[in-house]
Amino acid sequence: MLLNMPKNKILEEISSSSSSEYYNPFPKNYKIGKTKYIIVAGSVISGSGKGIFSSSISKLLKDGGIKVEPLKIDGYFNQDAGTLNPYRHGEVFVLKDGLECDMDLGSYERFLNQDLLKYNYLTSGMIFRNVLEKERKGKYLGRDVQFIPHVTGEVKLALRNLSLKTNAEVIVIEIGGTIGDYENSYIIEAMREFRQEEGKENICFINISYIIKPSSLGEQKSKPAQLGLNRLMGLGIQPDMIICRAEEPVDKKIIQKISLYSNVNSKYVTGLHNTSTVYEAPLVLKNKKVDEKIVEFLNIKKFNLKKQKKELTRWSKFVKRYTHPSKTINIGIAGKYTGLKDSYASIIKALEHSGTFLNTKINIKFIDTTQIKNEDQIIKIFEDIQGIIVPGGFGKRGVEGKIKCIQFARENNIPFLGLCFGFQMAVIEFARHVCNLKNANSTEIDPLCKYPVINILPEQKELEGLGGNMRLGGHKVLIKQDSYAYQIYKQKLHTLRFRHRYEVDPKFIKQLESKGLSFSGKSPKYDIMQILELKNNDFFMATQAHPEFNSKPLKPEPLFLEFVRKSIKQ
Repeated sequence: MLLNMPKNKILEEISSSSSSEYYNPFPKNYKIGKTKYIIVAGSVISGSGKGIFSSSISKLLKDGGIKVEPLKIDGYFNQDAGTLNPYRHGEVFVLKDGLECDMDLGSYERFLNQDLLKYNYLTSGMIFRNVLEKERKGKYLGRDVQFIPHVTGEVKLALRNLSLKTNAEVIVIEIGGTIGDYENSYIIEAMREFRQEEGKENICFINISYIIKPSSLGEQKSKPAQLGLNRLMGLGIQPDMIICRAEEPVDKKIIQKISLYSNVNSKYVTGLHNTSTVYEAPLVLKNKKVDEKIVEFLNIKKFNLKKQKKELTRWSKFVKRYTHPSKTINIGIAGKYTGLKDSYASIIKALEHSGTFLNTKINIKFIDTTQIKNEDQIIKIFEDIQGIIVPGGFGKRGVEGKIKCIQFARENNIPFLGLCFGFQMAVIEFARHVCNLKNANSTEIDPLCKYPVINILPEQKELEGLGGNMRLGGHKVLIKQDSYAYQIYKQKLHTLRFRHRYEVDPKFIKQLESKGLSFSGKSPKYDIMQILELKNNDFFMATQAHPEFNSKPLKPEPLFLEFVRKSIKQ
């Protein structure tokens, strides 16, 4: 019945709660068909490359002149990614409006070269919070609140709100996890309903399916992919396109089997094998004309191949420089989450961007600071690195190892870059070994320390009762004009993204500066130090911020670029 109605009648019918089973709140002024939607979901296994595919296809469409917005939906009940352990989920990426989110949004920002906002991210926690708040306010007109239609309605509302807020022409939706995950089942159902309401001509559902190759057999097998597709179709969704991910090029027979089994024309079944770098993915997809097939399927009129070619030429040059560097250096990352590289994904990417700009390959040496016990270990660590980064983190584990690394870098004039927690450790190290403030520390690590050079400031303590005192998101930094930081950023006010709680205690600033530590960047409104440097060293800098979140492949973050430049000279 719903499919046969005029679209204006569909809106009228499904926006009512008490009189219809089609409850689904539509934002005011929303028009069906104005925005096209690409839905990307995985089967077989997670981590098959949905994020890189979504980022790549978004880039290709944007390069063709289409206004694209990505949306990541995660099934976990956390209301954001702020409390997730990096070992379990990789780094926590921070958007400029302060939302802590999944690391895939970092990929979106880097490939699209645009900043995203909280509307580009959705979790089950956010969805259910909204549903429960509406239930308490009586927004459901006395109905019993259920998964269908109320929770699924909230998912669809988020998609349509993003369309209105951004005026997007295409929204690329990545569903985290895999088909069959319990926590994703209602999200998949929402997508089924969404396609029914928006019209099949406005939705392209893409399944990312992994093709295995058991070592004992030596050939690719499609059965797991078939089973995943069977589960998807059993949930009422017929995919429009299938991307077969694999270690090696996908055999033609596999493509044929998948096409036959899924009722998807082989034209829309594409193999996507591993490349030497994720930056090649857009070029591989372009070579297979996946973007053009999507444009054709969705009947998108506004697509400029000439404009896209110009943008891809720039990207191709970047990829060529990345894959054919003229020199190599080693950079150390000294932290406590070194067991999972994704814990420092944005730092690694920022180094890649800077290294490529300088035609240099950067080998990263991960240093587990929890294992550093003596001076001999420190000397061995620094034997084969030309620069060191101490990244962000929370808690006291591995702290003394980080401080030892910073001390060695400072005393031996080795390029050092401290980020967030690394900034705090640099202050503690300087206070202990230059200012003779024995046992100086942070109150996060030792609440009763004699010299709390790192502390929670009074204005933050006032926020504790409100449930959060983190400084999050983009904030302006006032930079001294006679500083190294000003030479790097070339502006008095520069916006960086933050994710921290503790600050330099103002009581110790004069003492630290009197011994040569220069705070070259601070908050414009408060006595909060945000960038430090040592003028007697070639490169000894740290910031409370996370500049790595601002780095883009074709536009390296300036602080990282200068750090890598100095490390090359080292």
